[in-house]
Amino acid sequence: MSNAKVAISIVTYNSKHIFDVLDNLKKEFGHDENFRFVIFDNNSNEDYKEHLREYMDFAEITFYHENNGFGFGHNYNLLHADETYFLVFNPDIVLVRDDLLKMIDMLEKDSSIALLVPKVLNPDGSVQHLMRDRVSVFDYALRFVPFQFVKEMFSKRLASYELRDIPNDRDVDIRIGSGCFMLLRGKDFKEVGGFDERYFMYFEDYDLCLELRKRNRRIVYTPFSQVVHYYERGAHKNKKLFKIFMQSMYKYFNKWGWRLF
Repeated sequence: MSNAKVAISIVTYNSKHIFDVLDNLKKEFGHDENFRFVIFDNNSNEDYKEHLREYMDFAEITFYHENNGFGFGHNYNLLHADETYFLVFNPDIVLVRDDLLKMIDMLEKDSSIALLVPKVLNPDGSVQHLMRDRVSVFDYALRFVPFQFVKEMFSKRLASYELRDIPNDRDVDIRIGSGCFMLLRGKDFKEVGGFDERYFMYFEDYDLCLELRKRNRRIVYTPFSQVVHYYERGAHKNKKLFKIFMQSMYKYFNKWGWRLF
């Protein structure tokens, strides 16, 4: 078993699952010195922060005075960290220790991999299709269109966009992984300057993947490790989050080039 050091970064803002998540992490990892848990709170409400303080014996917690977004919080936690590996970890993820150990072992054996993502499951065991082979305006329009018959017309395109047919019996190089759970080589994360903080939320994970690929670093999906993700799909339900999503999408395409199809 590897003795590599890992900094596990969680950014939270009134996240409803985090206390169950932290209880699970305490059960899985105890006080193993190879794993350092760092939480960045984006100015949640006072009751929430008071509850979070109960975990200060387990994690290092920063209570920030304002909410500057997902990337800002993870950069705060990680850009000056000394650990070999960084784990970007959503506050709604359930992880089994052995799944992470298998991923660390992969990075230990193959230095060409900069970023590794696992299979992501819903609580009912079904697969969440969060990886991407491309990013285009048309594909996003298809995802948000409310008419099922339109989605059925373009079902093959949506399936390829969401990598629904990705092999389940081997590791696969991909273009874009999900920021809900990313195991990174620390030096690679630092080399690209971490997340681009111009994205408040959404698309910063896509952006990070493209920055790594620009430097010929590999992003790999492994189906042999898995996590459970309590996926809220907030941008589909909340007008404020949808507005943030659209602003981030605009910034992404402005930076990387507009692709309509």
